[in-house]
Amino acid sequence: MTVGQLLRRWRQTRRLSQLELAIQAEVSTRHLSFVETGRAAPSREMVLHLAEHLDVPLRDRNELLLAAGYAPAYPAEALDSPRLTAVRAAIRQILAGHEPYPAVVVDRAWRLVDANSSVAVLTEGVAPELLAPPMNVLRVTLHPDGMAPRVANLPEWRAHLLERLRRQLVTGDTELAALYEELRGYPGGQAGPPSPGDFAVPLRLRLRERELAFFSTTATFGTPLDVTVAELAIESFFPADDETRKFLQSL
Repeated sequence: MTVGQLLRRWRQTRRLSQLELAIQAEVSTRHLSFVETGRAAPSREMVLHLAEHLDVPLRDRNELLLAAGYAPAYPAEALDSPRLTAVRAAIRQILAGHEPYPAVVVDRAWRLVDANSSVAVLTEGVAPELLAPPMNVLRVTLHPDGMAPRVANLPEWRAHLLERLRRQLVTGDTELAALYEELRGYPGGQAGPPSPGDFAVPLRLRLRERELAFFSTTATFGTPLDVTVAELAIESFFPADDETRKFLQSL
């Protein structure tokens, strides 16, 4: 695809008209139209400027630049590279500080990057082959040989995870699309209405003779300039009731 076609796709994905984007980016509607149709070649600065206003992920901004004939602007360092030492240290500090509650770090495709020891509470009983690297957190959660048989509210939790993954498909990532179709094929039932009193969709997990309840938060690195760092997400699980909190603190 040309850079103009890619920009138009992102504009339509963000549900913006040419006029709305032109006003936000402070460019003329005529010039934006010419860029999208290929009648004008955008500068490197214009590509990045429009990508910023369209909230395009860094990986896809590099794709826009390449389509326009420019070199990528954002590196994609391996997480174990010396340049990302501070990032690794921050991740370990966050994970350790969240004990005794579970927390994981995943990449854009939901592959496990790191986790704290409390995640063992979630993965107890999961088939070993699902835990082998590269471990996919969504597959482990929803697979019939994974956590799914122990998730007391599987239809609701499954619907929540599938919706989060579906929203990522706007990037056109074929790997994510294949994962989405795979997970949709797993059994899980239809989600019902939210339970009265819940402020978020909880994860209700059976563990031996008890049922644990969690809610989760997602954290990302602010203002990243590296593709790898931009695509990391820290998923932290908190106890949703006193029984779960007391049990985890007793471990």
